[in-house]
Amino acid sequence: MGKWAIAVHGGAGVDPNLPLHRQDEAKQLLARCLHLGINALRSNLPAVDVVELVVRELETDPLFNSGRGSALSENGTVEMEASIMNGPNRQYGAVSGLTTVKNPVSLARLVMDKSPHSYLAFSGAQDFARQQGVELMQNEYFITEDNVEMLKLAKEANAILFDYRIPTIGSETCAAEADNPITMNGLPISVYAPETVGCVVVDQEGQCAAATSTGGLMNKKTGRIGDSPIIGAGTYACKVCAVSCTGEGEAILRGTLARDVAAVMEYKGLALQEAVDFVIKERLDEGKAGLIAVSEKGEVAYGFNANGMFRGCASEDGFMEVGIWE
Repeated sequence: MGKWAIAVHGGAGVDPNLPLHRQDEAKQLLARCLHLGINALRSNLPAVDVVELVVRELETDPLFNSGRGSALSENGTVEMEASIMNGPNRQYGAVSGLTTVKNPVSLARLVMDKSPHSYLAFSGAQDFARQQGVELMQNEYFITEDNVEMLKLAKEANAILFDYRIPTIGSETCAAEADNPITMNGLPISVYAPETVGCVVVDQEGQCAAATSTGGLMNKKTGRIGDSPIIGAGTYACKVCAVSCTGEGEAILRGTLARDVAAVMEYKGLALQEAVDFVIKERLDEGKAGLIAVSEKGEVAYGFNANGMFRGCASEDGFMEVGIWE
């Protein structure tokens, strides 16, 4: 029997001036999800079931950017995406462009388990959701007042906004401190904080799994797909480890971030935290991101090059941490 470990995240890149009560809310949600996962692991639930369970909880709470509370696209609707991967057989399921599915991660799981494919998107994914009888909600269910206001600000600023909780006009932001505004693919963004959610788990059998879910970017182009549903970029699990990433999707995609953690462990023989540190330092170029990871040995690790990452980690050894900053 091996040792279990679990980590959750709610996004990398946090406004330094985020009010303390909002920080506390985030920590409480992460702690709740961590305990949910720990109890499931103690009940001998397989890793892949645990990551789905935890990410469903994160999707249902509007605090972070996934499921209910997802960022809004340029036309004011949600386009959600998610993926799940089971390490032992490297099977995965992924979905993009969801507008009515209450729990995108569970539809990704059904794509993995109940379809001949690995990835379904847009109208095809919605059709599959109806066939599978998953819970569907009106688009209004996913939309929060905060997000409607942030989309308005984003359009006024002609920018893609990373965080729906940070006022951007007339406020002191990270961008204002720099001589040059922060850009992504040449377009201005306000403050770097995407707040995708994810979970990685290794169970007592030493089996690893990962899941990631997101609403994407505020004011994103309709049809934009980020790193979260892309295997090897935002999500990866194999025999040696499981990884879930968050941050600037375009940079994570270019760096094949999640797969590279596994690759340097497999091919360079690096330990888990060494692998995470190496990938964050060497593979992101100018991009900002973070990731959580577990190994088959029951280790847990995280890393980020943004100014913070909403995260929680726990292991069977008794280690437990919930934090935001360095």
